[in-house]
Amino acid sequence: MFSYRHAFHAGNHADVLKHATLIGILQHLVQKDAALTVIDTHAGAGLYRLDGDYATKSGESLEGIARVRAFFAAEGAPAPAPLLADYLALVAEFNKSSGATVYPGSPFVAERLLRGHDRLKLFELHPTDARALAGNIAQLDAGRRIAVLSEDGFEGLKKFIPPPQRRALVLCDPSYEMKSDYAAVATMAADSLKRFATGTYAVWYPIIGRAEAHDLPRRLKTLANQARKPWLHATLTVKGGKAPTPTALPGVDHKRPGLPASGMFVINPPHTLRALLSEALPQMKTALEQDSRAAFTLENGG
Repeated sequence: MFSYRHAFHAGNHADVLKHATLIGILQHLVQKDAALTVIDTHAGAGLYRLDGDYATKSGESLEGIARVRAFFAAEGAPAPAPLLADYLALVAEFNKSSGATVYPGSPFVAERLLRGHDRLKLFELHPTDARALAGNIAQLDAGRRIAVLSEDGFEGLKKFIPPPQRRALVLCDPSYEMKSDYAAVATMAADSLKRFATGTYAVWYPIIGRAEAHDLPRRLKTLANQARKPWLHATLTVKGGKAPTPTALPGVDHKRPGLPASGMFVINPPHTLRALLSEALPQMKTALEQDSRAAFTLENGG
């Protein structure tokens, strides 16, 4: 149950999609004066060293954030779409004195965009990552604004929705190392919509050769439609499922096949999000593609 460590995957192409989307959602939600509660059901360690043993072992950040940086730094490159420009700027804020070696996970992406009267609830069940998360958050001296809870996020979020100000974003991105995670995500979404129908719910999921992975967005779409709530679904494919990573990198474990694609499903998305992703996704695809099967999709409804 505790074999998954996001440190292996920090800054990969899935993080680019997830964190750019998260930025687009939060930038809109914080425009209203009323306090916002953000709940991260599977927060991880919060901050990651891209020059650490885990990241250098997998090499995934080299095919993610590093590719995006290189793409826009190249001579004759286009200007980044607004969402990617904001994503790159936010990551750069964590590397002013350390080079490009620190990558912020979703807790720190959210914290950087939230205001003093907003609240951030971070759930992490992995004992090592929970300790690291608590230590990283402690450096912020955030007081009661941020809570770190070593609990099951699927169950724990129930006590925070609806929040007092009735404005909330729930980010749910479990490891999916257990098949039951897919069903748990759908159950979470269904229960949360009953408790707090106007909340924004953002779900990241891997697109892999598993029936549950392909069924999850369909289930979320059905839930949103049944609740008569708008939804948005974005996917990013960087390579064919069986294609090897083409870049030969010293010290990288090339036996690890790597994730070929991932998706973000958002219920009650900001009305601005589709336009932002419409500009950003083509650039993500071009910057991150590893073979001719790279692609993206964007659909919405409700």
